[in-house]
Amino acid sequence: MTLYQPFIDHAIATLTSRLNLQPYPIPAGFEHKEGVMGKGKKQEPVTTTSYGFQSDKLRQIRAAHVQGGDSLQVLNFVIFPQLNYDLPFFGADLVTLPGGHLIAIDMQPLFSQDQAYQAKYSAPIMPMFHEYQQNLPWGGDFPQEAQQYFSPAFLWTRPAQTEVVENLVFKAFCDYLDAYIDFVEQAELVTDPQELKAIFQAQKSYADYRAEKDPARGMLTRLYGSEWTEEYIHGFLFDLERTLTAA
Repeated sequence: MTLYQPFIDHAIATLTSRLNLQPYPIPAGFEHKEGVMGKGKKQEPVTTTSYGFQSDKLRQIRAAHVQGGDSLQVLNFVIFPQLNYDLPFFGADLVTLPGGHLIAIDMQPLFSQDQAYQAKYSAPIMPMFHEYQQNLPWGGDFPQEAQQYFSPAFLWTRPAQTEVVENLVFKAFCDYLDAYIDFVEQAELVTDPQELKAIFQAQKSYADYRAEKDPARGMLTRLYGSEWTEEYIHGFLFDLERTLTAA
């Protein structure tokens, strides 16, 4: 079972057709990693595959795809804009565990409290959000400290049936990505020093928070060890600080 492979295949095909996509460097040892989950007769092989791209306006488009049989399927797909655009992040966390499916899709804002920013990036997609929310109901509470990193159009749901993920969640993922690429195509370069400083601080805050609170840390550590996991998180998944240091 590769529940989320169609999602990443569609994303790459769509991004390639609409943007000038280039490879993004994936550090050695992270492109493909194999491990084992469970004990004895319940052992299952687990594979983690990484994808990386970039474009003129997008600093990093990256995905981590974990496949471990029916009880472990994860796709973490995030797009980080270049630091001289005010674009939101695109984020999709698609998780299938023995207890069920956890789905989070959003265009995560740089400035969640800014009404003009919400009017620019959240308001246009609210009708789409409301349409999907009718059949993909709210998934329940999430941490207070995380709320600043999500938009009013945050699609957070826990579908009971796999077929809902394969059909309705897939359609929502495609629609959100299409809308995001529309924003990317329309985005204009920011040159004002104060705006650039605010964008940088917002991006760094988001990347630092996600690296510190990455929910996959425990799973990846059990599979591949702490050293590999921390390097994967800081050196690839949320690598903004590293890239700034290297620049």
